[in-house]
Amino acid sequence: MQSEKGFSLIETLIALALMGIIAVAFLSGMFTSFKGIMVSQEMVVAESLAKSQLEYIKVQGDISVADYDPEDPAKRYQLITIPSDLAGQGYTIEIGSPQAVVVAGGGWGEVQSITVVVRRNGEESLSISEYKIGSLN
Repeated sequence: MQSEKGFSLIETLIALALMGIIAVAFLSGMFTSFKGIMVSQEMVVAESLAKSQLEYIKVQGDISVADYDPEDPAKRYQLITIPSDLAGQGYTIEIGSPQAVVVAGGGWGEVQSITVVVRRNGEESLSISEYKIGSLN
């Protein structure tokens, strides 16, 4: 018997257990990487939509804070059209009512703080605030 060479049952079970532990750790790392990529991709899409919306607001006509009415299309900032593939993934955009900002020295017109919120499936993905300077009245 001493001349026989091979693995005993215990050695085989230990090797299988080690391979199982390594496989679980590897799969766990792969899942974490995949989840990180998905979160990163969602943030890139949300940021792109928010910045596009803010740029679109900048080119729209001036609406004073006092006259702003989110229910009246003529007295609110218009939304961009979300591409159908992103809309199908549950992305939506909301524009908060602009807030007047007091600026020392004045003379620039009305300065507004505008917040754009991007949601995916009803949950907030990103919120960005920016300033818009309106014309003097």
